[in-house]
Amino acid sequence: MEEATSSPAPTSFKAETRQLLNILIHSLYTDREIFLRELISNASDALTRINFEMLTNREVLDPDAELMIHITTDPEQGLLTIRDTGIGMTAEEMVENLGTIAHSGARSFMAAAQKDTNHLAEIIGQFGVGFYSVFMVAEWARVTSRSHQREAQAAVWFCSGSDTFTVEPAEMPERGTVVQIKLKEDAKEFAQGYRLRDIIRKHSDFIAYPIYLDDKKELINRQTALWRQPPRKIEKKDYDEFYRQLTLDFNPPLVYTHLAVDAPVQVYAILFIPTSAEHGLFSLRKDDGLKLYARKVMIQEYCKDLLPEYLRFVQGVVDSEDLPLNISRETVQAGRVMLALKKLVTAKALDLLEKLSVDQPEDYARFWGEFGRFIKEGVATEQSEPEKLFPLLRFHTTTRPEEQTSLEVYVARMKPEQTDIYYILGDEGQSLASSPHLDALHRLDYEVLLLTDPLDAFMLMRLQNYNNHPLTNVANAELTLPSLPEEPQPEETESPALRLSQDDWASVIDRFKAHLGDKVTEIRMTDRLSGSPARLVNPKDVPNQELQRVYRLLKRDEQPAKKILELNPRHPIIARFHLMTPDSEIGGLIIDQVYENALLIEGLHPDPASMISRIQKLMEQALK
Repeated sequence: MEEATSSPAPTSFKAETRQLLNILIHSLYTDREIFLRELISNASDALTRINFEMLTNREVLDPDAELMIHITTDPEQGLLTIRDTGIGMTAEEMVENLGTIAHSGARSFMAAAQKDTNHLAEIIGQFGVGFYSVFMVAEWARVTSRSHQREAQAAVWFCSGSDTFTVEPAEMPERGTVVQIKLKEDAKEFAQGYRLRDIIRKHSDFIAYPIYLDDKKELINRQTALWRQPPRKIEKKDYDEFYRQLTLDFNPPLVYTHLAVDAPVQVYAILFIPTSAEHGLFSLRKDDGLKLYARKVMIQEYCKDLLPEYLRFVQGVVDSEDLPLNISRETVQAGRVMLALKKLVTAKALDLLEKLSVDQPEDYARFWGEFGRFIKEGVATEQSEPEKLFPLLRFHTTTRPEEQTSLEVYVARMKPEQTDIYYILGDEGQSLASSPHLDALHRLDYEVLLLTDPLDAFMLMRLQNYNNHPLTNVANAELTLPSLPEEPQPEETESPALRLSQDDWASVIDRFKAHLGDKVTEIRMTDRLSGSPARLVNPKDVPNQELQRVYRLLKRDEQPAKKILELNPRHPIIARFHLMTPDSEIGGLIIDQVYENALLIEGLHPDPASMISRIQKLMEQALK
């Protein structure tokens, strides 16, 4: 291949192209290896086009030439050459393809690049201006090409990254394109064979055409994309091996699924659910997101637009024939494709989890322990259909504290007269299990969900009904329950002197009011308590417990709402308190302890350690 000796007149780039080159050449972006991905992608496109052309036309130049990509290096001179036997270009096509960018995608690219230089690799992939990324590493680039048309003249395009380029006739006997790059001094690593192997295997391992390095004896890429193979022909060990290469996680995935559909968009995907939420020390995946391919060419290492945020733990690859790799399509078209892809991939991921929960409940229990908080986050944040996540939720309950119970199973275990799904909120499971709010539910033998995760309060803002069964907080002061069964009178209060009359109630309430003052809004007796002397409930005009917990978690400067203190007249502490003389020095200590015990069990006590001195005084009195 020899260049023509005449000196061509330089042609100026259009303004947009000059701006684009300036962004790329002077970018602070450090992961410059993506230039090779883009050049190989262009070569692959050229090979695909000639392959398609020869289906109907054998009258092309070099019809028997092997369809391949050949990369050669000269480390001493800092030269890198990428040759393909694709469809080639005429001089006019070079000017059109390499000298101008007249599409709106260029403007979109520049706007995106100026805002987010750190993710330039993904931006380049989205807007299809990949060839120009070569100037991140090149002092100059020379492109020599000969079209598949037999009579066409070869041409050479040359640019040093300045405002101009040249195009002139050239001598090139074979069909295809040769891109020669003179590497910058700080980019000569890209003339080293080991470096090129790593880049090709990372970004272009599944290009459909062979990629040879240097002497053409070494084939670098595997060419076969696992996700494009029929699932029935792939064994589990192949999926496990692919997952290990993808993530460097030596634990096999908990479960995986393979997606291949043609409508509404053509998409191939393999999705994996890891066994652990923690990234290993040597994990290859440093960020959330799926690998996004377009026609087996990786264009985004971490694509976050294919799954909702709450499914960010899913690993895998997505490949679509319909995703544009160049800027010839309007961005609105690319947007529609991405929306369709997201809908398909999200539905497949949720189907995978639901199938796991039904077919492999033990594995799903393991999944829930690692990733349950993400599903709760999804219920809280999903704007369109949060109910599609409800079957994936799992809870500990009062009757099955060690198991994980789904809402469906809970409903199946409900009492015949029960209409509501009951839950209780708190900070810790053991405290909740002994909550006074459960006394009435225990007497009815109703199962109650135990919610101790900080995310539960957010989740309940959206999870208010399941299959026409409202979710009801048992701490609600206005809780409506069936008539409670009669409970045997405790032995301690069998004496007539310890059975409080209505007048006795009023006396006890007055003493509590006089001592507690404005710490509570009201004090009253209740028949909802059994084994507990007291409980705290919300007045009608304050935010509910769920919203109060949300405020606390968001660290909003909201003063805790004052509560209503409800007393159990059947409890020995309250019954015996009535017998104490009003001037008893221990009476005030008992009132404070009853109140602060109720605060403590609600998770509202500001300083539990402050109770120690009072408890010691009560112990001293008990020992007298």
